[in-house]
Amino acid sequence: MLRSLEITNFTAFRHAELRFSPGLNVIVGDNGLGKTHLLKLPYAVMAASAEEGRKPGARSPTKAVLQRRLAEKLVGVFRPEALGRLARRGKGSGRCEVSVTFRDDAASIGLAFSTRNKSEVDITQEPDVWCDRAPVFLPTRELMTIYPGFVSLYETVETEFDETWRDTCLLLGTLAPRGPRKDAINKLLEPLEKIVRGRFILEGSGRFYLKRPGSATMEMHLIAEGWRKIGMLARLVATESLVDKGCLFWDEPEANLNFKQVEKIAIAILGLCKMGIQVILATHSLFLLRELEILLRIRRFQEIEQRYFALRRDDDGVEIAQGATMNDMDPLLLVNEDLKQSDRFFERYSTDDAD
Repeated sequence: MLRSLEITNFTAFRHAELRFSPGLNVIVGDNGLGKTHLLKLPYAVMAASAEEGRKPGARSPTKAVLQRRLAEKLVGVFRPEALGRLARRGKGSGRCEVSVTFRDDAASIGLAFSTRNKSEVDITQEPDVWCDRAPVFLPTRELMTIYPGFVSLYETVETEFDETWRDTCLLLGTLAPRGPRKDAINKLLEPLEKIVRGRFILEGSGRFYLKRPGSATMEMHLIAEGWRKIGMLARLVATESLVDKGCLFWDEPEANLNFKQVEKIAIAILGLCKMGIQVILATHSLFLLRELEILLRIRRFQEIEQRYFALRRDDDGVEIAQGATMNDMDPLLLVNEDLKQSDRFFERYSTDDAD
């Protein structure tokens, strides 16, 4: 489980230290400020460590292995032309430094690279153990409809999709354990399946379907996108990718959804947090923020620990404010444009009424 992320001269950020809650973490700001970068960076570090640790015969971490794997994963996830492109530029060469710490401090990793370094990182803190669980990354688009053949396509043809798409498709295709579902899995799955009134299944054809009791099975393309996003969560829980202190990174859960679907997504997010999943999401949706705030006042969600990060541009890059509640933020500088639009809307209609 992620504890903190400290960065110096990384993309648009001169310096920042983010301290994460074990429950809900929300990164908010306008487009182009680097919200997705703050999801992808710790994801890439965690994923590289977990992937290396799962290899048959894997040994304890070494600098030589970490230098290569971290560089490969960062390039695969961010898709820069060279690793050094992720370092913030100034006069002359720039050096980026990253520290990722976990609740299990033995797995914490520090790394650095410069604008001149094209293929390798320096290890500034070497972990004693690999991350014991792979993180999950959900991009803005649902992936269940593109799943058939995507992994084989990705691994045989040069594409511009970043590696998070491949990683998540691999997890979606993992076989669910045989036998009765564990209690922990049932507790997570039941509310998700209740939302869509059915169960998501992967057929031998390699396509996903929604199976409802007493109804015909429906292919993914015929289902609302909000339900497909719920379907991704349900599938990841069923395959045990999102149980037992897992970590979920989710980029704009509200993307392409109507307000009613966003309500369901908010319930699903807090349901995961309640069951011990650390959720780190990025959004610029005032509606989603308000929905989460409403739900967090309900008794069953009140115990969820929260952390909020608000991004805004200053004269020297992007600044990050953070706090334990939404009220700690500078009146939601994250959603200023939504608030301005509301002001313009009411001003316009008030003027019309006066006329």
